[in-house]
Amino acid sequence: MTPETTPLIRFALPKGRMQDSVTQLMADAGVRLRASSRGYRPLINLPGVETKVLKPQNIVEMLHHGSRDLGFAGGDWVREKGFESSLVCVLDTGLDPVRIVAAAPRELLVDGALPKQPLRVASEYERLTRAWIAAGGLDATFVRSYGATEVFPPEDADCIVDNTATGATLEANGLKIVDELMRSSTRLYANPRALEVTEKRTLVEDLVLLLESVLQARKRVMIEVNVTRDRLDAVVAALPCMREPTIAALHGDAGYAVKAAVPRDELPRLIPALKAHGGTDVVVSKLDQIVP
Repeated sequence: MTPETTPLIRFALPKGRMQDSVTQLMADAGVRLRASSRGYRPLINLPGVETKVLKPQNIVEMLHHGSRDLGFAGGDWVREKGFESSLVCVLDTGLDPVRIVAAAPRELLVDGALPKQPLRVASEYERLTRAWIAAGGLDATFVRSYGATEVFPPEDADCIVDNTATGATLEANGLKIVDELMRSSTRLYANPRALEVTEKRTLVEDLVLLLESVLQARKRVMIEVNVTRDRLDAVVAALPCMREPTIAALHGDAGYAVKAAVPRDELPRLIPALKAHGGTDVVVSKLDQIVP
């Protein structure tokens, strides 16, 4: 796209924790990003789309103000900024799942709960934290952090509100989770005014279709199994397929080949069941995309 070309969609890509998973998702969907001479503006193989790499917090702001039409961000930052009603979530990828939690040093807790005393609560999430303090009726002072919030206790804060994927970092810093404020993941948001333009809406819907096809394929595998005529119905009944399985006759009237896309996490139960119902020559293969 030349500098003089007006983009149809101004697309924001996340910098930091989400970047790798989003880039891989798009690549798996055939959407390629290529570095340009302007480091934060990669080129994309989607006509009419201009990309820019920003921190998720900034993406949320830019989407809200309309300088970006589409962008990836965490649901936590959309709620923190108070933009849940002004942005449209067009796709929840489920990637990079985190919990927003309150945590405190174990030695501070009384029977596993925060003590009834004045507290200092540190967080990057001011809106979420103040709402949590008010809802719990806590006597607490908010302390803003700018990263590495887990190191604030015990000297600089009594309690923190932070995001965690596994809780390992909190545990390593001697902190115990005392409450969960919300759950978040990487989501694709649009400015609602962009969706009012037919050409933009079509482009967004097409991109969502591509990304969803990859996310669906990651949850499923293709399973193929051979079966004799007399055991066919039993094998078909055991398959948790999307609609109906594909069935083809084997050479020499030797039975049938049955093929279906099944949930990946069903395999430990499904493969023994297929064998028990008379299935043979079971083959499992990876799927790249599924478009219903």
